[in-house]
Amino acid sequence: MTTIQNQIELNRPAKEVYDFLADCNNHEQLMPENIYNWSSTKDEAQFTIKNMAKLTLRIAERVAPSEIRFVPAEKAPFDVEMKWIITATGTETSAAQLIIQADLNMMMKMVATGPLQKLVDHQVKRLAEVVQ
Repeated sequence: MTTIQNQIELNRPAKEVYDFLADCNNHEQLMPENIYNWSSTKDEAQFTIKNMAKLTLRIAERVAPSEIRFVPAEKAPFDVEMKWIITATGTETSAAQLIIQADLNMMMKMVATGPLQKLVDHQVKRLAEVVQ
């Protein structure tokens, strides 16, 4: 299993960050330009990654106010799980960590690791811009 992750400190309470991330409709604001054909509900998001794949992710688990876990809602090119972990670091501050775990064969690992890391880095950076 390949693990790709990044974390950021936020000047927002953990509950506010959790509430934002717990709604898939808000995740479009976190996506890079190579994501298109976005559609979402509170529990599911469907989108296309340019030159890669079409994905539909659904929230498999919400643990308020600390964790949101996403899994594919339909067949994906590889097994993947995305998880946001939100930790209170003070009464008005928190940390948010995005972790993607993907079951990639050697060829897919060479092709997909870079774009997946860029996706994680971009989403974490955008989260800070959007919620602060």
